[in-house]
Amino acid sequence: MGVSGVGKTTVGKLLSGRTNLPFFDGDDFHPEANKQKMASGNPLTDKDRSSWLQALNDLANKEQERKGAIIACSALKEKYRIQLKKRLQRIYFVHLEGSFELIKERMVKRTDHFMPTDLLRSQFETLEKPNDAITLSVEFSPEEIVHNIYDILFNPSEFGVIGLGVMGKSLCRNLAQNGFKISMYNRHVTQLEEKIAIDFKSSYQELSDAKAFDDISNFIHSIATPRKIMLMVNAGEAVDKVIRELQPMLDAGDVIIDGGNSHYKDTYRRMVQLKESSVHFMGVGISGGEEGALKGPSIMPGGAMEAYKEVGKYLETIAAKDADGTPCCSYLGPEGSGHYVKMVHNGIEYAEMQLLAEAYHLLKLQHKNPDEIAKVFIAWNKGELNSFLLETSIDILKKKEGDDWLIDKILDKAANKGTGNWTTVSSAALGTPSTMIASALFARYVSAFKEERQKGALLLGGESTVPNFSIEDLKNAYQLARVINHHQGFELLKAASSNFKWNLNLNDIARIWTNGCIIRSRLMKTLSRSMKSELPLLFETDTVALVRNTKASLRSIVRVAIDNDISLPCFTEALTYLNGISTSDSPANLIQAQRDHFGAHTYQRVDKEGSFHTNWKNDPL
Repeated sequence: MGVSGVGKTTVGKLLSGRTNLPFFDGDDFHPEANKQKMASGNPLTDKDRSSWLQALNDLANKEQERKGAIIACSALKEKYRIQLKKRLQRIYFVHLEGSFELIKERMVKRTDHFMPTDLLRSQFETLEKPNDAITLSVEFSPEEIVHNIYDILFNPSEFGVIGLGVMGKSLCRNLAQNGFKISMYNRHVTQLEEKIAIDFKSSYQELSDAKAFDDISNFIHSIATPRKIMLMVNAGEAVDKVIRELQPMLDAGDVIIDGGNSHYKDTYRRMVQLKESSVHFMGVGISGGEEGALKGPSIMPGGAMEAYKEVGKYLETIAAKDADGTPCCSYLGPEGSGHYVKMVHNGIEYAEMQLLAEAYHLLKLQHKNPDEIAKVFIAWNKGELNSFLLETSIDILKKKEGDDWLIDKILDKAANKGTGNWTTVSSAALGTPSTMIASALFARYVSAFKEERQKGALLLGGESTVPNFSIEDLKNAYQLARVINHHQGFELLKAASSNFKWNLNLNDIARIWTNGCIIRSRLMKTLSRSMKSELPLLFETDTVALVRNTKASLRSIVRVAIDNDISLPCFTEALTYLNGISTSDSPANLIQAQRDHFGAHTYQRVDKEGSFHTNWKNDPL
């Protein structure tokens, strides 16, 4: 399709020879009255075209019963294309487009057509560009155009990726390295994002067979049905925008996979929205950063099992592998469960990072330089405390810029992208005390107030002192605080699973987190075995023994912080939570009595069943 003069007939005949499908020139089906009208320089009306379009639709339906056909037809308006589609099970529009100047130049050279060049302007004015057509520029040769059409329609990809940022590019390379035929798309923004996919394809040998697009319709048509399309775009409105663009072009049974850090409630909303079109939507958490996405990330899929059956082999193939060689990817549950699990992963990550930052802070206050602190962390990393985040911290501490350590040049303001906030909000909504995640989140918020902290140091700070503690106590305190953090994270997952009826397998989640992800560690490998028990982590026999052996160290570190006016929110909260969860008789009875006093909220008693309310006002003396 396209305006007169774009070469529809030439391309159609060449494509017919390539595919062995019959070719028909739509112009041959015009009634004689139409041809005479155009030859006299008068454009056709919609009424003139009606019988012509019907004849072409009848032709297409007849050929569909055989093996299909190629038809050249201007099809300039959307309502024309709707008429051409009637009763057809599958139709592809290929829009040949070019500038007015280029097409006019070609038409002037044409001598064997009834349509005069003077009518070209009216055709451009009539043209309503299709949103769902394969669109190719006539600046390419007819042979190149045919090659592109054939490649898109007759040599389809297995899997598509939208969004070629750092993570999207790494996942594309991972898929290609594992032998999958992929299509890649990145939007075209003039002077900002141009030829991103094409340039990326040419940069890596493994992408030689991949298809690269900056036209989303061509991208969609290049993928075999049912299509599997992963979105690697920023969470929020960007995801909704892409979905709105995709939805009209998708078929029933296609699967959209959101691989970003979307909120689980947004994932559920999108799932419901797309279900109306019988299109599947999956929320899939992906952890591991740029390197993990390339070499094997931890993948947390949620959504309909029917959809997972379509995409599971791709996700499991590119995922990291656990100690037994099993993919660190497994179907987790329905709705937004995959993104919820990733959210909690990130919450645990927040507290893990904060604990390491606090340990670094204490050691720095003892006047240890980054190399000396790195040596402490290296010793820890050789044993039970081994983790990716500890290894990351060692790399950072050892990095120099000239003769200076780079860490000393970094401003002490930590940013966040929202997942720690979402975890804290969900924890509060479910009534589950993920207090260490919340403390880590608010520690980042406090860090952002740099100017206020500088003023506070002058007005409110005490004299600087060198804290006196042993490395062994710090190590023990860190070990115990990490276990408490993981306990809280898994208890939150347990509460969500029960509340949303997701039936999450905590043991499998821990296993998925043993490799590829940011919180992978030796501890997680232990948890992947112990999570088979129904007991909370803190009540497991091994954990009880750990608490008894290391609590004194945690208490000692917190005492040092208090005595020296040092802020250690996560270490302190770990001890506070541990004391709270191991206190059988708390002061909450007074709080409940206060609630009943001013709000008649009632209370329960230890000596009687039921709910009670009391008039708490004492009789006047």
